[in-house]
Amino acid sequence: MKSLRFHLSALLALAGLAATASGHDLSTSVLDDTVIIGKRTDLLGEVPAASQNSASGAELRARPLLRRGEVLEAVPGMIVTQHAGGGKANQYFLRGFNLDHGTDFAISIDGMPVNMRTHAHGQGYADLNILIPELVERVDYYKGTYVARNGDLSSAGSADFNLIDAFPQGFATVEFGEYNFVRGVFGDTITLGTDEVGKGGTVRAPRLTFAGEYTYYDGPWDLPEEFRRRNGFLRYFDGDADNHFSLTLMTNRSEWQSSDQIALRALQAGQIGRFGNLDPTNGGDTQRYSAQLHWQERTGDNTTRLNVFGLYYDLNLFSNFTYFLDDPVRGDQFEQSEQRFVVGGDLAHTWGGLQFLGHETEVTLGLQTRTDFIDGIGLYKTEARDRFRTVRQDDVLQSSAGVFAEAGVRWTPWLRTVAGVRADAFLADVDAGSRGNSGEDWSGLISPKFTAILGPWAKTEFYLNFGTGFHSNDARGVLTSRDPQTGDAVDRVDPLVRTVGAEFGLRTQLIPKVTATLAAWFLDSDSELVYVGDAGTNEPGPASRRYGLEAAVYWAPTEWLVLDAELAATHARFRDVSPADRIPLSIPWMFSGGFVLGAQGAQSGWFAGTRVRAFARRPLIEDDSEQSRATLTVNANVGYRTQNWEAAVECLNLLDRDDNDIEYFYASRLPGEPGEGIDDKHIHPAEPRMFRARLSYRW
Repeated sequence: MKSLRFHLSALLALAGLAATASGHDLSTSVLDDTVIIGKRTDLLGEVPAASQNSASGAELRARPLLRRGEVLEAVPGMIVTQHAGGGKANQYFLRGFNLDHGTDFAISIDGMPVNMRTHAHGQGYADLNILIPELVERVDYYKGTYVARNGDLSSAGSADFNLIDAFPQGFATVEFGEYNFVRGVFGDTITLGTDEVGKGGTVRAPRLTFAGEYTYYDGPWDLPEEFRRRNGFLRYFDGDADNHFSLTLMTNRSEWQSSDQIALRALQAGQIGRFGNLDPTNGGDTQRYSAQLHWQERTGDNTTRLNVFGLYYDLNLFSNFTYFLDDPVRGDQFEQSEQRFVVGGDLAHTWGGLQFLGHETEVTLGLQTRTDFIDGIGLYKTEARDRFRTVRQDDVLQSSAGVFAEAGVRWTPWLRTVAGVRADAFLADVDAGSRGNSGEDWSGLISPKFTAILGPWAKTEFYLNFGTGFHSNDARGVLTSRDPQTGDAVDRVDPLVRTVGAEFGLRTQLIPKVTATLAAWFLDSDSELVYVGDAGTNEPGPASRRYGLEAAVYWAPTEWLVLDAELAATHARFRDVSPADRIPLSIPWMFSGGFVLGAQGAQSGWFAGTRVRAFARRPLIEDDSEQSRATLTVNANVGYRTQNWEAAVECLNLLDRDDNDIEYFYASRLPGEPGEGIDDKHIHPAEPRMFRARLSYRW
């Protein structure tokens, strides 16, 4: 309790500091008003696919969230869970993929990538703890392989979080709840100068926007999580929506202890409780610092965009999934560690108002590049976080460049097409300290795309989408020829894995105040090849095929009630390996839905909301002889808002269900068990019902 009082005192002090640091005229700090309704917006004639859409920041903030990564559940069909401490990247699931921590789903913030290639823990690792939800203006999401500007790690889809350029009001928020949950966040915008009013309109003075966040949480675990997250944000913005320049700095640092997943037999035997652990020394720490420059100029129908970024990132992660299977004396804990610098950017120009064979045409050309300088990415055997053996340690340089082109033509009032192509080149350079696992490799792919949009007829549009994509494999797996633990020869993996996808969909506004979408899709992958960071080896998998249906309905019957429902059904199988062809952890169906009642967005008055999320039993191994349990989660909130104040209470896991966030099936060994271990389920339980309260002040 003393710790909780300390954290609350610190947060209140931060809030007071934020409130006194401002003292500016709000009328000169607010950008031109932009109304973003969100996923129920009428997008007929605006987007090229049924599965493409945007969720507004207001929609995200109306959702009761247990953990940061759950903001991605605004993407229909996306499931976000966790199997370790709060500072570790979440586990993501979409379209029959166990995306692990980000493979095949590309996440970015204002165009700056979040995913980490050739990561110590897993390819595409995407930690969203750097994101402050109050800063999100909207998140644009895409599914499939049909968009030319989306390249590596985006076969299942992608999401780009667009952050605000200026706050309409300064604010300070304090949250607190059960299990020593404390969170404080503040933000404001200062105008640097005076707006000038001339014949051409108002010229805004530059603005400086800042925000800070602190979170502490122990959780229900027998081993307190002691999760600490500290985020900072600073943005200089000069211009307007069409022509502007911005410079953004972001920081994140997190530390945590982790109970990780536990063997089910240990729980059933009473050796540990539901929220116990089998290694009390697991956990980690991470930090990320980034600088980003964005510039845009629009002249008539032509637009040029430039985005340049640089970031530093490091991670130290301690895990123990098998306990005493490999080492009956010291145990199986291992450390995955890395530090890296990443530089990159993209440049794109769009020519609008063109003519092709007498038809209205728009053309976009773009260039994207990224280079990761990874120093000492390593896998180590540890005991209670002390290293006693190096499995492998590498220096890696991984670089890529991609060019893309896209041309949209309106052939008739009811037919539009978008044809695109991208070409990507990758360089992997690994120094492993041994000849067998070091070297350099070049690879490239060309990925064509095509879309046809028909309609609208009766306020309904139809979409046909096709495209090829890819994901890169870990550079160490590409160049490894000797198992770093045994020294045995292993096959090197392909640097780039081809995917092919298609989608048929529709979007309709036929029913007043209702937006509905339906999409039928398929996706083939040449291989499920991945580098297994937990073992330091390569694990080749067979080719796969996935197909499914997605349906979504968004309904606003009155201005004080908004409802939504999203359903996704997926069939996912390995190819040519029947009958044991199930893809472990692929979710066959999921549902997400809810409502917001009362005051919407920033309106004053009472408000309440509920979110329901359900996902089905899923195979844990290829022959489907072991399955996970189904999961149902209900979250709810209620509150009252005025122009300056807001108070709310959230209830997470309202039904207090004893579900599991994640389940795996593999061999592990507890003390006293046979040396070969026991095949068993390993679970990370969902957190119990808990209440959290929030108080916000705006000025």
